[in-house]
Amino acid sequence: MSSHRILQVALPVPLPHLFDYLAPQSGEVIAQGARVLAPFGRRELVGIVVGMTDESEIPYERLLPVSRILDGGEPLLDNNLVELLRWCWKYYKHAPGDVILSALPPALRKAAGEIPGPALHFRLTNDGIARLAQPPGRAPIQHCMLSALADGPQCAEGLAGIGSQWRKTLAALMEQGWVESGPAPVAEAKLMPGPELIPDQQEAVSAISAKLGVFGCHLLDGVTGSGKTEVYLRLLEPILAQGKQALVLVPEIGLTPQLLRRFRTRLGLEPAVIHSGLSAGERLDAWAAARSGRAALVIGTRSALFTPMPRLGIIILDEEHDSSFKQQDGFRYSARDVAVKRALQLDIPIVLGSATPSLESLSNAASGKYTWHRLRERATRASLPAWRVLDLRQQNTFFGLTAIALNTIGETLNRGEQVIVFLNRRGYAPVLMCQQCGWHGSCERCDAHLTWHRSIGRLFCHHCGSQRHAPRLCPDCRADALMGAGEGTQQLEESLGKRFPGIPVLRFDRDQTSRKGVMTDQLEQVRKAEPCLLVGTQMLAKGHHFPGVTLVVIVNIDQALYSADFRALERMGQMIQQVAGRAGRMEKAGTVILQTLHPEHTALELLLNQGYEAYARWLLEERQLAGLPPAGYQALLRAEAHERSVAESFLQQAAQLFPRGETRAYGPMPAIMERVGGRSRMYLVIQGASRSALHRQVDRWLPELRKLPSGRKVRWAIDIDPQEL
Repeated sequence: MSSHRILQVALPVPLPHLFDYLAPQSGEVIAQGARVLAPFGRRELVGIVVGMTDESEIPYERLLPVSRILDGGEPLLDNNLVELLRWCWKYYKHAPGDVILSALPPALRKAAGEIPGPALHFRLTNDGIARLAQPPGRAPIQHCMLSALADGPQCAEGLAGIGSQWRKTLAALMEQGWVESGPAPVAEAKLMPGPELIPDQQEAVSAISAKLGVFGCHLLDGVTGSGKTEVYLRLLEPILAQGKQALVLVPEIGLTPQLLRRFRTRLGLEPAVIHSGLSAGERLDAWAAARSGRAALVIGTRSALFTPMPRLGIIILDEEHDSSFKQQDGFRYSARDVAVKRALQLDIPIVLGSATPSLESLSNAASGKYTWHRLRERATRASLPAWRVLDLRQQNTFFGLTAIALNTIGETLNRGEQVIVFLNRRGYAPVLMCQQCGWHGSCERCDAHLTWHRSIGRLFCHHCGSQRHAPRLCPDCRADALMGAGEGTQQLEESLGKRFPGIPVLRFDRDQTSRKGVMTDQLEQVRKAEPCLLVGTQMLAKGHHFPGVTLVVIVNIDQALYSADFRALERMGQMIQQVAGRAGRMEKAGTVILQTLHPEHTALELLLNQGYEAYARWLLEERQLAGLPPAGYQALLRAEAHERSVAESFLQQAAQLFPRGETRAYGPMPAIMERVGGRSRMYLVIQGASRSALHRQVDRWLPELRKLPSGRKVRWAIDIDPQEL
């Protein structure tokens, strides 16, 4: 026992424990959640203090003091957030340092990073007001900037562009004493009235509003176009009026621009935005504004969940079913599930919104764990789109589209309306194939075909990222007979452009929208409501409101009908319903054309004839019979190595070590796509009927796994509540 306080520090290393260090002898005050610089081998690493103790398993004389306390010992993460992260590393069985440091913006994971102060705002002084009352004289640009400030304080970005030398102009005004700077004021909501709510919306708003001060998980299950976003806005109004903060999570960066526009207009404040597409400085500023309480509203993707918010009053998670909310590598957490845990910890409500809720959320709602709010009518009173199923066995196709689909597209465009053509496959063609000998481009590192991107003359693997030039002649028989087999979004874009000349064809896929500004520009063009064709992948299915779209053509979804992944039918149903929901959202009726080789398949008939809720109930019954999630619980032990036999041997030994109990280990099994990036991927399935039993057995198992010599020859990780096989 020592009278010295020992710091328990989380460091960004792949080890399953915290590290003990001595507190500095200088007597500096340090709190849980503070950053420190700590010696680790020959390096010094930034860590977070997550606890203090008087005891250590390491002899006191061998303990090292931390090198430096950063940020004056001020905690960057509050106690509630540290406890949430502690729960995360225990639940997801991940290294504490990786989990804790993931809550910091990248800039603060380095010792040189500093918490920025509030942004400066510039305002007129009394002398500046007097100068503005005078004629511009020889300084029209200065006078223009003074006029801009007459409407109220402005940030630097608001003054940018007033003259080519706006920074010098601003400096001159401050030197004259006409303008002064100060911290940005805390943003206050200036609420604007919204549309009249329909009965379903009003019922949901009233029920959730009555329980704003306590924890409750609310499933907002609304058909596409039912006005879920308006419900979110009505719930945010009292939260912001009370001076509390709100966190809104969305699955994709592409959804944030339209949400931002709508929230700015209605709430009268600028949300802080946090997602991976921002620069390190932008993320740091948004994070700091949220942590200080200056930002009343944070909108972000998965990682924004761990943003410190001292007055958090509500969490809203839009499109809760989306697989993007599950991290698939490293710290493999579910943002949806952790968000529920954070709301419970803070005793605040959480709203999970979707037109196609996950089976997990529907199961929780049906059992009464979640409060279930159904919106079964579109907010615009528009009817749901009509379905038309085309049997591909009886139709000729042109670039994947039947004559009936093409004629319907032409008729829709001639009426001045917009059309979505949905194909969940990027590139020009899935395969470049020789018509002479049958050669086709395959990835040397993955069990996958190379996708032909004809516009740049290259073959890409969409799994490992490898690429090479597309050959002009067949590499096997040297014939000039190479052609694309199948269709991709690029080919559809090209062929539709030729078929409908003069009509803009806008492609929405990762290749096209990865360039900065492209997504925003294309969405602006769609909003003009002029005739156009939207060609894209699932990016088009996620929450967009396109008033001018009246026709959706789904090219083909048949690969999901016979997938080895038990979640494939759930995702297929969600994707079909989501993309179909883009059609006919206003006064003009919508139509959805679904092309398939299996129109008689039970899943399709049930989904199209009885709707998603009946379809989901059928899937839940199937899962119940098989003991699969959400009726049971799973974990995967994933392993990969250059040689399949090495990964398989490790997993076989791991299976033998699995402790006896209610939960069983099955495998080894190859991943659905076994070889990716030159490495073979295999896994064990850990499955049982009890969550607590699964965790108890896995906790006993992991220390034994770490001792296996074969474990050093593979990359392995545990995945709790996996979403992909």
